[in-house]
Amino acid sequence: MNTFRLINLAITLFLFVCYAYQSIYILIPFIKKTPPPKKAAGRNRFAVLICARNEEAVIADLINCLHEQTYDRSLISVFVMADNCTDSTAETARAAGATVYERFNVELIGKGYALEALLRGIKRDYPGCFDGFFVFDADNILAKDYIEQMNRTFSEGFEIVTSYRNSKNYGDNWLSAGYSLWFMRESRFLNHSRSLLGLSCTVSGTGFLFSQKIIDSTNGWIFHTLTEDLEFSAHHISNGVTIGYCPGAVLYDEQPVTLRQSFRQRMRWAKGMNQVFVKYGARLARGAARGSFSCFDLSMILMPIVLPVTVNVVVGFIFFAFGALQGESLLTTLRSLGQTLLNMYIPLLILGTVTTVSEWKRIRAASIKKILYIFTLPLFVFTSIPISFAALFAKVEWKPIKHRISAAALNAENRF
Repeated sequence: MNTFRLINLAITLFLFVCYAYQSIYILIPFIKKTPPPKKAAGRNRFAVLICARNEEAVIADLINCLHEQTYDRSLISVFVMADNCTDSTAETARAAGATVYERFNVELIGKGYALEALLRGIKRDYPGCFDGFFVFDADNILAKDYIEQMNRTFSEGFEIVTSYRNSKNYGDNWLSAGYSLWFMRESRFLNHSRSLLGLSCTVSGTGFLFSQKIIDSTNGWIFHTLTEDLEFSAHHISNGVTIGYCPGAVLYDEQPVTLRQSFRQRMRWAKGMNQVFVKYGARLARGAARGSFSCFDLSMILMPIVLPVTVNVVVGFIFFAFGALQGESLLTTLRSLGQTLLNMYIPLLILGTVTTVSEWKRIRAASIKKILYIFTLPLFVFTSIPISFAALFAKVEWKPIKHRISAAALNAENRF
């Protein structure tokens, strides 16, 4: 029994050593203020890149949001890549005012390939026209000053800028709330803290901006893993680029509400993180050895943490079974198992509480749901353990997530 306890303790200490620094991140936004801009915002010309597959229900809402931005509309051009669409996405986007490209390729599937083709088309048809490129997903909704805010940070000299990620459907159920709280925590207590400390942030999914210089440095979009956003981050961070963060630029996206959709999406994310870790792990380790904390930080995000976590859970159950076989009381063995799970549950509960309190006004849900979903956040994270473990061995392919919440529906339900 002592052996099992020692294994459990060793794994717990290992996880603590690897991730204790993120506890410090939580304190930073409360003790350090965002510095005022050092430079006046420039008049940059932007191309907006939207890759969409069968998104006729929501694509016009995003394009309309872009038309209503407080930033000079003459400096914004909207481009849509209708990728392997079988619905009227292309026609809907054109009617809303976007320049639309269409792509049909059933072998090279995924957002990375769609972005590559879209940027290649823009380079051919609009050479040298743009200072920067925004990347959005079709289901996104933007605050009216989103581009204005991002332009201010971009004008500070950052070649890549990411933004604050909020949710269109936080209050739907414990799954959508789990996603939302995790992304809010990432924005507020990872990226914001990193930026305040002068470290590089990471791009997460959608809602980011990069310069012409960045895309020229790679001669186009070359990131094709299942998590092209993290691959993009790993490539540039390992090459010494600091990714900036704009806390005032708020983006809303739609989260899955069914276990089937959620498992499929998170399986892809887990597999993609493994791909990026294999591809960039050594390079990030070398950067960390040279003193780059940003390389170390991203390594911790990409590291297949599921392995020690799974071992920790399995050891707990073995401890429970072995104790029962040795004649220990059921209460003793249950207490030991419960302690293992509690050691994982409490830190996540604290994280959910701090994030909810901090972001209370930004969470679009009833107060009772805000409180309730604090307690379900650890359960959401726990469901990622078997998903991530399966992703180590399973063959995973990119599949689209169907989006359903239009801007009209949001307004009708008073979500905004």
